[in-house]
Amino acid sequence: MSAQPVPPALDLLNIEIDGKPTQIRKGAMIIEAADAIGVAIPRFCYHRKLPIAANCRMCLVDVEMGGKLMPKPQPACATPVAEGMKVMTRSDKALKFQKDVMEFLLINHPLDCPICDQGGECELQDVAMGYGRSVSRYTERKRTVADENIGPLVATEMTRCIQCTRCVRFTSEIAGTYELGGMNRGENLQIGTYIGKTVETELSGNIIDVCPVGALTNKPFQFKARAWELVAKPSIGYHDALGSNLWLHTRRGEVLRTVPRDNESINECWLSDRDRYSYQGLYAADRISAPEVKRNGQWQATTWDDALSFAAEALRKVPGGELGVLAHPSTTNEEGDLLVRLARGLGSAHVDHRLRQLDFADAAVATAFAMPVADVTKVRAALLVGSNLRHEMPLLNHRLHQAVKKGAKVYTVNPAAFDFNYRLAGEAVVAPHAMVDALLSLAHAAVAAGASAPAALADAVGGASSDQGDADAVAALKSGSAVIVLGELAVTHPQASWLRAIARFIAEATGAALNELPVGANAIGLGRAGVLPGNGGLDAQAMLAKPRKAYVLYGVEPPHDFADGDAALKALLAADSVVAFAAYASPALRDVADVILPIALLPESEGTLVNVDGVAQQQLAGAKAPGQSRAGWRVLRALGGLMQFAGFEFDDLAGLRAGMVERPSAAANGLAPRAAAVGLSRLADWPIYRVDAVLRRAAALNAHPLNRAPAVRMNADEAARQGVVDGASVRLGNAVLPVVVDSAVPDGAAWIEAAHDLTATLPAYGASLTLSKA
Repeated sequence: MSAQPVPPALDLLNIEIDGKPTQIRKGAMIIEAADAIGVAIPRFCYHRKLPIAANCRMCLVDVEMGGKLMPKPQPACATPVAEGMKVMTRSDKALKFQKDVMEFLLINHPLDCPICDQGGECELQDVAMGYGRSVSRYTERKRTVADENIGPLVATEMTRCIQCTRCVRFTSEIAGTYELGGMNRGENLQIGTYIGKTVETELSGNIIDVCPVGALTNKPFQFKARAWELVAKPSIGYHDALGSNLWLHTRRGEVLRTVPRDNESINECWLSDRDRYSYQGLYAADRISAPEVKRNGQWQATTWDDALSFAAEALRKVPGGELGVLAHPSTTNEEGDLLVRLARGLGSAHVDHRLRQLDFADAAVATAFAMPVADVTKVRAALLVGSNLRHEMPLLNHRLHQAVKKGAKVYTVNPAAFDFNYRLAGEAVVAPHAMVDALLSLAHAAVAAGASAPAALADAVGGASSDQGDADAVAALKSGSAVIVLGELAVTHPQASWLRAIARFIAEATGAALNELPVGANAIGLGRAGVLPGNGGLDAQAMLAKPRKAYVLYGVEPPHDFADGDAALKALLAADSVVAFAAYASPALRDVADVILPIALLPESEGTLVNVDGVAQQQLAGAKAPGQSRAGWRVLRALGGLMQFAGFEFDDLAGLRAGMVERPSAAANGLAPRAAAVGLSRLADWPIYRVDAVLRRAAALNAHPLNRAPAVRMNADEAARQGVVDGASVRLGNAVLPVVVDSAVPDGAAWIEAAHDLTATLPAYGASLTLSKA
């Protein structure tokens, strides 16, 4: 049998660009086909992730169809391909039009390249070199545009703007906030916020990346360095578990800027503001750069040998059963593995990284997403449980926003009416103590639709009631590709075991995937590494409720990093000794610790983090740690070696990794007791820019409007019941806080954000509160 020619796939078209034949999908634009085969077409308004505007006309090309040349050049970004099309990007006519457009673009553009922060990495500058004239034929006065202050993150120089509208399309289509727009027409067109408002989207830094000129630049980086002075080092975002890929731009080991690194399956080409600007926190005033020990109540700098000997002696004095090891959930796999080895050498089973977890009835440990991040863009329905997703994982929320634009329906069960950048199909907003009941209503609707509740939940589900909104949500989740996202406010809830079990049942009943957000950048990796209580070991909360005689703190900042900051401080202050591996020496840490061993932060160290998809991402040190700070794994190796424990004989990271093993955690199916809540319960979330010690020290992020001042937020009716008004002060424990009337807060709840100095030691999330007038 002779071989038959294979016909082209129905969705592929044959075209020719500059004499090169190629195939491209039906519906694609000429510029996409040219990019795919490496043919360069100049452009300014086109961006592969943004809707097409076709307003700069820089990409004009000659097009031949059916053997006839089209009379006018066509914009490559807005002209769809057709079978048999021939495209000439370098013909005399195409080049003439491209050069003419370039001349028009430069009529009003200021010639301030020597002082422009974008100089050396400017698309306009690059294209002008190839398509611009050496002399301008225009002698008229250039127009000027007044700058707007759009916040602490992005600097504006709008006279340079060429009206490509990339920033406008980004805020509307990607960020979903519609904060920038074009005003006036013709030569009077200006891009701005109209009312001089701060751009508040959590993705605002991306407008810097998409801007092809120096109109929008990085405000904290402004005038710090030129592009050619910087060295780009690949790194990973560590303020949530997405693990965004990024570049650290360093000079002489100091991070001066952070920009996104493309990875379609994780962060695409975007970066959240907290990953972009957090580097400022690396150089805070209280960064500790030399080992210190406390002798006779006084802190003194010392040598590494002395500090390690001091720490070893302090740990040897305490029986293993009286030692607790607490690690921050952004600790790397390598450091986590060594902490487990150290704890075992000391005879302790009390190890944990789940510092913000309140409910351990089901021994929950973070696991990889059931639905990969990249697939969330394709869902038809989603249910968010206890999740302010825009703040918890901004770029996962971006994926869901894209799904909503394609018709997906999103339902929520939340302790506040959070500000989503897409329309919700339905929402239940209830006080923290009513979250379980609200989710049981959905479970009841699932049973009414034919599902069978598991025995452990049968009575609770049977005692619930549901309405048409619950039935609609269940039907939407059953309609096809769907995901249930269990957010941080569910995972850290005092009855998280109930929320988790009910969400799991709803997922099974509807066929939806269940994605549980890890609390911490490497919670999944630390779970796999076994940074968890061993046999008979105490979890993080039990270690504080039943105080130990000694503690090892690894990357932890008390009280801000704990679910119950007050209990943490009391337990640590009462301990005989506290050995702290830390990058910062805060006043609270100095109060509780006896020795501080300075360790490098993640951008300054080599290590592995596991992201939400279960992908282990390794990175090299991109920046230089200050002073005598050392990579955490090196300090742990030195301490374990000094104490002559097994497992510390390696010489380098390769040797360490060769000895690492996964330690499976023990599963449990317990449910926390359900106590009836009375009065007012606290909603405590970790604000987007106060999630960890580095963010809490990043100056630009701290000046951003999303970083709100601590307050007691209640709705107007609840404030009236409490006998207070907007702006009044109330006393809660030792703290005096202002009252803010906020309609987003449901009855029976007071929203008091965690991780502020004034709020870090207040009663934990879900606790009953008693307010008194100050």
